[in-house]
Amino acid sequence: MLSTDADQPAALQSARFLWLYALAAAGGAVAYVPFLTILLPERIAAFSGQEKVETLAYGAFAGAIAASLANIGFGWASDRTASRRPWIYTGLVLSSILIVAMREVDSLTTLLVMLVCWQIALNMMLGPLSAWAGDHVPDAQKGFLGGLLAFAPALGALSAAIVTIPGLAEADMRLIIVALLVATMVLPVMLFGKPRPMPQLMETDATPEPRPATGRITIARMWLARLLVQIAEAALFAFLLFWFRSIDEAVTDNDTALVFAIVLGLSVPLALLAGRWSDRGNRPFRPLTLGAGLGAVGLVAMAAADDLSTGIAGYILFGLATSVFLALHSAQTLRVLPKPRTRGRDLGLFNLTNTVPSLIMPWLTLAMVPVLGFSALFLLLAVLCAVACVILWTIQRR
Repeated sequence: MLSTDADQPAALQSARFLWLYALAAAGGAVAYVPFLTILLPERIAAFSGQEKVETLAYGAFAGAIAASLANIGFGWASDRTASRRPWIYTGLVLSSILIVAMREVDSLTTLLVMLVCWQIALNMMLGPLSAWAGDHVPDAQKGFLGGLLAFAPALGALSAAIVTIPGLAEADMRLIIVALLVATMVLPVMLFGKPRPMPQLMETDATPEPRPATGRITIARMWLARLLVQIAEAALFAFLLFWFRSIDEAVTDNDTALVFAIVLGLSVPLALLAGRWSDRGNRPFRPLTLGAGLGAVGLVAMAAADDLSTGIAGYILFGLATSVFLALHSAQTLRVLPKPRTRGRDLGLFNLTNTVPSLIMPWLTLAMVPVLGFSALFLLLAVLCAVACVILWTIQRR
């Protein structure tokens, strides 16, 4: 049974805020997953015909740059104004208006401009929303928060499946459904979350800085470890179907989607258990170390696989380990950032680990797979995860 606010000690944040915040974070995923993976490619295809792949690549590149800069900029702006909520509200409204307005776009150029504007508006919401958790969730609950954040990718994928149900809605109506879903998921924490004040998490004139157990080296290690795991995760997400078909040509896109769904579904309870365990034993970095290490093991198994069953088993191990890693890492990052007055900006810099891999991964894959095959790529990615494991182990030992 879930604990109620009355059951929570004064030093901890209320269960209501934690669960509603997790819902809002999932709303952020719902805002971009169905649009960027399905709805946007459909619209680009309608305009660009045979050049749809190249156009989508250029759009994704421009959008990623805009998202990265906006996340840093609006995180910094919410630091300067010492208020997150106005930015979150404004970003929610503007991004909703822009995604619905894409129904009226009548040229490819306008669509790409609208895409960049939408990315900027969306990150006006996402940047301050991420920092808001750092303002109100104490270290003793960051593992649990990380577990709750595992709902975000799962619900993002589920929303993509829902809005594309045949016969549910026409293409234009799907955009409206996405906007309504996002508002329904983000607004409850804004209206009813009522987080308890956590003055120990906010910097004042009396607050010593930096907090113990933090420093630039630790922050850099956390950033690099996430970047390495994200590169591996991005490569697998993009090319898993092609690899499955290199083993068995009968594999369909639906088979691959089912494997993704299994991984996302199982990762939620696993991340919650790992987060609770890390909180109770005050072991914030141990699940991250294990996640990176097990991810490397899964990739080695995939590199050695000579049949589909072994390959799927290796991917499930990798997918579960890295999904838990990424969810818990997002929360534990808040632990190592030493300055509350720059929390939004610093989280924006950490967000680069989400966008930079999308710029690295295609070139890495194109350079290796045609010459050396997928096995060589997986072994290289396993090395990246193993390095992340070692980096996190050195933090754990400090």
